[in-house]
Amino acid sequence: MREFRNDYSEGAAPEVLAAVAATCAEQNVGYTEGDAHCEHARQLIRDMCGQPDAQVEFCIGGTSTNVICLNGMLRDWEGVICTPDAHIVVHETGALAACGRTVLPTRDDDGFLSPAEAERVWQFQTSTGRHMTIPAVIYITNTTELGGVWTRERFDAICDWARSHDLGIFLDGARLGSALTAPGNDLSLRHIASRVDAFYIGGTKNGMLMGEAVVICGQGPHARRLREAFPFLVKERDGLLAKGFLLGAQFEAAFAREGVAADGSAWSCEEGEELYWQLARRTNACAARLREGLVAAGYEPYGNAGGNQQFFAVDPARADALEGASGCETFYTLDDGRKVIRFVCSWATTEADVDELVAFARGLA
Repeated sequence: MREFRNDYSEGAAPEVLAAVAATCAEQNVGYTEGDAHCEHARQLIRDMCGQPDAQVEFCIGGTSTNVICLNGMLRDWEGVICTPDAHIVVHETGALAACGRTVLPTRDDDGFLSPAEAERVWQFQTSTGRHMTIPAVIYITNTTELGGVWTRERFDAICDWARSHDLGIFLDGARLGSALTAPGNDLSLRHIASRVDAFYIGGTKNGMLMGEAVVICGQGPHARRLREAFPFLVKERDGLLAKGFLLGAQFEAAFAREGVAADGSAWSCEEGEELYWQLARRTNACAARLREGLVAAGYEPYGNAGGNQQFFAVDPARADALEGASGCETFYTLDDGRKVIRFVCSWATTEADVDELVAFARGLA
């Protein structure tokens, strides 16, 4: 059975590999500055975001991207407000704290940062002046750690709250492709870019070998700090790839309207249907099929995941059996002893893979 452990177990989509292979005999300037591939990818991303003045940079992976961007936006005595299950809290081995930055978690338990909880943290942290870390930035992810997809109403509410307190806004977009192509999504890339100081477009988890594209689009003090600091922090924090043109070539392929497939044939697409979005939609379609199949088999969803991650609450025996067969991971143990397990679809997942998993799970029910 094909594994549903994560969305980065496979190499890369054929079109992305073809773009990388085409650079192999070239000689390019290194470090993502001045080569034709990175510069073209930057312009494609600026156009797609509707941000002609955005500073677009490239990093290797999500953890280094978060560390670099938040370090650039914060000063030594400032901290970042986020949910308690945020990636910078749980799954990055204290990388941000190791840089001397303070994480300020709320009590939100659904993966979404709420204005009410952010306000509670703000009030507490500012209650004694110089003696406590001052909140300066909020960190949100789309999709959330529990697979939730931000609505425009919810997104605007937390952005409005942050602006009313003069806080910067950073959005972790490791799975942004999945979020913006999820069923019922009403957020757009352009709207996100118009509200935040900086965000990134995840490539590692959407069909690329590796790489994230950072978009610094704000004009406020936090964005200005990051614009100045990024070129130095990306080197200092080990996020700068010497063969940076390989990152540019991948994002070129992801956002181009036309290209060459692995078999040498030409392809083209309409605006909004670039390869990046095609891969994400395909991934989400498999995840929706998985959810529907497991629900029909009697499994209980955990939360309201709308992207390529799907969570279910099952008894320990079935959790062990499903993990052994499909590689799904246990995220939580509930008070009643049940396990919350996560299935993740990738660009390479097929309907046949999903159907095989559902048939296996039905046999355990």
